Amino acid sequence: AMNAPRHASGAATARAVGRRHVVGIATTGRREILTETIRELSRLRPAPTRIVVCPASPADLDEPAALAIFPALQVVRAGRGLPRQRNAILDACEGDHLITFIDDDFFPATDFLAQIERLFAEDPRRNGVTGHVIADGANTPGLSVAAARRCLRDDTRPPVEEILEPYGAYGCNMSFRIAALRRQRLRFDERLPLYGWWEDIDFSRRACPQRGSLVRSHWVRGVHLGAKSGRASGLRLGYSQIANILYLIDKGSVPRGTALRIMWRNVLSNHLRALRPEPWIDRRGRVRGNWLALWDALRGRAQPERILELP
Repeated sequence: AMNAPRHASGAATARAVGRRHVVGIATTGRREILTETIRELSRLRPAPTRIVVCPASPADLDEPAALAIFPALQVVRAGRGLPRQRNAILDACEGDHLITFIDDDFFPATDFLAQIERLFAEDPRRNGVTGHVIADGANTPGLSVAAARRCLRDDTRPPVEEILEPYGAYGCNMSFRIAALRRQRLRFDERLPLYGWWEDIDFSRRACPQRGSLVRSHWVRGVHLGAKSGRASGLRLGYSQIANILYLIDKGSVPRGTALRIMWRNVLSNHLRALRPEPWIDRRGRVRGNWLALWDALRGRAQPERILELP
């Protein structure tokens, strides 16, 4: 059984942070799973004020089914690319207080939004919140809808909350005060195309530059299915693992030492696992992409947008 939080009431939290809480979903290639994600969002207590969905194409959203599940659903349009789609969602949030971005295959716990609002209400310095992923299918063959719902049903909470200060937010679930984003005129960097490798780290570090302004809590919980449809090719992703990080280091939004360690860890992992690759990951494609980006970097030609030229 879940432990009941020993915190301020929902009414006090709503007064403290404002209750116009929008959930934003950028989506591509996951039409059926997205419908189930919207079904899970409809069960939240409290529910979102609105769900704003930005599909890469009309075929990526079953709009009649989604509206039947959650009538307060708004659809916005943008060209394909996670940063571009998330910017279109931000543009639709005038007058709202909080924005929570989730992946189109992230199933939140019932009190997901309540816990986020509580964390913002407890400390006005907090501009960003990211949560704990109970189960993450990103590095596995992926979780089925039924398996994800079992994880939520069987979940138990730690007896004591621990507030952590992460390196950056995990893009499958990250929340921000909209007023703080507006003051800084923040946008997702559209130079990180398509899947937008590290767009979540870049954005959350710019949104929350002061110590303690971005927090992670195990009380904010959900399941990431890690669906394999809609993913970038291995070649493109491997290129982005190098080019995007080098670009963000030059931009100054990520510290050089930590970013380079993570970059080389990814490269090493791709090379080691390419010998016996997981069936659900194109390791050899990632290795080719890594080497192509390194060769471009040596020639001063590595750019995130280069993946648009790759298959």
